[in-house]
Amino acid sequence: MADLKVLITRAEIAKRVSELGADITRDFAGQSVIFVGVLKGAAIFLSDLARQVKLDSTFDFIGVSSYGNRPSPHQELKSGWDSTGEVRLTKDVDQSMKDKNVIVVEDILDTGLTLTYLKKLLMARQPRTLKIAALLDKPSRRKLPLEGDYVGFKIPDEFVVGYGLDYAERYRNLADICVVPRE
Repeated sequence: MADLKVLITRAEIAKRVSELGADITRDFAGQSVIFVGVLKGAAIFLSDLARQVKLDSTFDFIGVSSYGNRPSPHQELKSGWDSTGEVRLTKDVDQSMKDKNVIVVEDILDTGLTLTYLKKLLMARQPRTLKIAALLDKPSRRKLPLEGDYVGFKIPDEFVVGYGLDYAERYRNLADICVVPRE
């Protein structure tokens, strides 16, 4: 696994996160926001993004899991993995979303299955607004029509790690976003 290739550098990430923070600050000027981070991958992005937003804000976390027999990490890397499309909640938010400006923070917008599920779940809680911030967008894998409101980078269909994204729970702590070579 030492053959990781840098796709997006830490400097590029920092610059883009700062720009996204400025966009959110402008779009919600004079209002407060709740950032809802999708565990575990979005934790680092949420932390950096929240510090770039110059508004009264707080954050919460939500956890989800996709059903399906996930292959071994080696097999997943080699041929990919698609969930059955069934998503279940593993950790709910701890605060009310009613009449609040909610921004769901996700590491990667991929098939759209998870975020479609979360959007429906959170909209039922009657937020004032619900937006999606995704660090990465992999549109070539989209199964459901969904777009992020604040997107860091569009990327090709590569297996990426770093900045919160993992390979078998490893590499989340890398400062850059790197491509894991497929065999």
